[in-house]
Parts: sequence; structure tokens; C-alpha cells
Amino acid sequence: MINEWCSHPPDQAQPGFHSRLLDRDSDTNVFSTLWELYLHEMLLGPGCVVGIEPGVGTRGKKPDFLVAYEGERFVIEAIWTAQRLGETESNPLPPGLTDAIDGVPSPNFFVSYKLDRAGPVMPTQRRLKAGLTRWLASLDPDQVIAEYERQVPLPWYIWQEADWRLTFEAIPRSPGKRGDPASRTIGVHPASTWLGDGPERVLGAVKRKGGKYGDLALPFIVAVGQADLFPKPEDTETALYGTLVEYAHASTPTFGRMPDGYWTATYDHRHGRVSGVLTVANPAPWTWTKDSPVLWRSPDPSSLSTPILPTWATAQLVDARRIPATGPSHLRHPRPD
Repeated sequence: MINEWCSHPPDQAQPGFHSRLLDRDSDTNVFSTLWELYLHEMLLGPGCVVGIEPGVGTRGKKPDFLVAYEGERFVIEAIWTAQRLGETESNPLPPGLTDAIDGVPSPNFFVSYKLDRAGPVMPTQRRLKAGLTRWLASLDPDQVIAEYERQVPLPWYIWQEADWRLTFEAIPRSPGKRGDPASRTIGVHPASTWLGDGPERVLGAVKRKGGKYGDLALPFIVAVGQADLFPKPEDTETALYGTLVEYAHASTPTFGRMPDGYWTATYDHRHGRVSGVLTVANPAPWTWTKDSPVLWRSPDPSSLSTPILPTWATAQLVDARRIPATGPSHLRHPRPD
């Protein structure tokens, strides 16, 4: 699929895509190139005419794509972001406890764990395994997946004995990976500290690209590809529209936004140049046909309105509240065949 998609940009652009895909020194370079290929293919799907690195804008720089669709034109600039890792720590659990957790029969779930408190004496492994086994056996993986897609948190379980306390989270295995008796139970070790940097990362990405090209005189979309362990729409909402706050006026609460979002910042009216932000969580060859791009529309009245492609879901702000993303009536993904 990647080889085929590399053949679709104009001939003069193909060497650049090839060299970045083969960059053995930079994973970011590889993934950002895959993100651009995905966007290019997604634009071709509904019949857009796509120009590569057009000479537009007042700063003499070239954005990624100039798109023509049903008589309208707009510009897309791609940026790849990845969740940052904190300082690496050694595994805090004794090897015996790690082996005990990995020995729990779990055909339908992986588990992640967090050591909340460690005691001075090794706890009984038999009771730990028995408690985990009962908990995991009580869960339905398909139900957990369906609930997670509706923004319900993954199920968790606290195990305590003596002075020990561990918190476990159940991560459903995909249907094709269930039932393997040789598969380990631990899916995520706390070997690295994941930072909750979602809003800052999205906000920083849009800021870097939003003012890069000056005045384009065309609708402008920043397309943010996100590598995130557990992506949350609320992070993007906060980054773009600001933190949601509730004000109590008599008995009727009203809602507003803090001026800490890209479009709600009171100190920089130039942010109206960005008409929308297109996001896809964890885009990769194995998820390209599953995840719908979401176009977050600018609430700034000075922003130029951008066309909405039939492959995009949309989200917007109305009276300080976000209207949840609504999907297209007929979703056409990038062409996998």
C-alpha cells in the first residue's frame, strides 16, 4: 500500500517522499512522511486536485498541499506529533510478582499495572493471581471496547495485601489476538512515565504552523497527526477552544472558555488565519481504514470558511460548548486497494 501511495504524488515530489521514508536515523521523519502520504491519499479519494508544496502566502515558504475541491481552493499543512516520555525508571515490582501477573490466564485482556505502595515483605502470589483471574474473567472484551469508544474509561482493579497496593487496568485484546495461551498478560509496564501533555502538544503544533506562511488569502487547515497512548478528544478541544469553565449566575449555570486555547486567546488575533484543525489519532498503515479524520472548525468570525470533505467528521464550538464530532453520511477512507 505504501509503495502504491508513493506513486501517486507528482513525479518531482516522489524522491522527497522516498528519501524520508528510508531515513534510518529518524522515526519522526518516517512517521511524518506516512502522515503526509495518508493526507494526500485521503484528498484524492473524494476527487480533489492536489498540488504539492505550492508557492502561496506572503512569507515565501511553501505549505504541503494546495487543494481544489468542487470549485473551491484551500491549503493544508501537515505536522506530526508524538506523546513525550518522561525519565525511564527501573521496574518497581520484584521479578516474582511480575512473573505471577504474567502467569495469570487472560485470553481476552492485557493488563497494565501501577505500584501504589510496596510493603517490606513479599506478598502471597497465589492470592494475587486468584484475584486477578476472577476480575479478568468477569469482563467482556467486546463490551469494554464498545464502552471505550464512547469515552468510558477502561476497567480497573485494586489489589491490596498487607502493605502492598497495586492498581491494574484491563486492555482488551483485538479479536484476532485472543485465546493464545502463550501470550503474556502484562501489556504495559510502568517503565516510562507518560506525560499528560495532550493539550500542550496539540496547541504547540498548531501555533508552529498557524503563522508560518503569513497571509494566504485562502482557507487554511493545519492537519495534526497524533501518536498518543490513549488519545482524548477533550485534549484537542481544550487546546483549540480553551478550558471549559462553569459560571454560577443565580440558579442557572452558564459556560464559558478560558483564554488559553488557540482560537480563544485574546492576545493574538492572527489565529483567525487558521480555518480549521484536522486531527487523526494514531494514524498508521494498520489503522488507516478505521479512524475518521475530524475537522475542528474555527469559531473566529475572521477565519475563512473551508470546504468539508465527505470523508471528514466535524466538530465546532457553539455557545462555549463543543458540539461532538459528527461523522459523514457515507465514509470513504483512503484507498487501501
